[in-house]
Amino acid sequence: MSEKKKLSVLTNGILNENPVLRLVLGTCPTLAVTTMAANGIGMGLAATFVLLCSNIVISALRRIIPEQVRIPCYITVIAGFVSVVQMLVKAYVPALDQALGVYLPLIVVNCIILGRAEMFASKNTVLNSALDGIGMGIGFTLTLTIMGSIREILGAGTWLAGLDGLLPFLPEGFAIRVLPASVDPFTLMTSAPGGFFVFGVLMAGAAWLTAHKRPAQAEEGSV
Repeated sequence: MSEKKKLSVLTNGILNENPVLRLVLGTCPTLAVTTMAANGIGMGLAATFVLLCSNIVISALRRIIPEQVRIPCYITVIAGFVSVVQMLVKAYVPALDQALGVYLPLIVVNCIILGRAEMFASKNTVLNSALDGIGMGIGFTLTLTIMGSIREILGAGTWLAGLDGLLPFLPEGFAIRVLPASVDPFTLMTSAPGGFFVFGVLMAGAAWLTAHKRPAQAEEGSV
């Protein structure tokens, strides 16, 4: 595969095939944990680690895993890496573990990870599968961070509150005040309806960007 195609595999998950905004996968954790930007970052990094590791292992074993039991095998591999992530988070970032709650172990059944294992890793080389895992993980993390930032700023008036749980060198109670304390926050944004609203706006924005990107690429190809 050429360098250009490898770059395409790496960047595909950021916009063109963004797992949340374009493929509409993993919406449950997306809506649940994005009340704060820090939670979105933590969830995205955890899922990226599992995506990368499971894609590599499944691609390496793709010729060994029997076709009849491939899905149980994929889930077993994914569950192993989720267990590793969960133990690391519990040991070193307990605040994040408490914030993510049940959605951290539920990465095992995240449609993004199982979908990439079935659709990409089981059919491609280890390198390309690793690039796909990184790209999809970046797209997932960016989406959760942007959603969490919008909801936190409008709903609480702060940004990156709780990041001290991820980065111990930050002072306890770290938060960037965006809206003045005199401004009443739009608390609806931290509830489920606010999450669906922001999700819909971002999906529309991603669709618009993708639609306007394709004509530009077609013009470049015709020159």
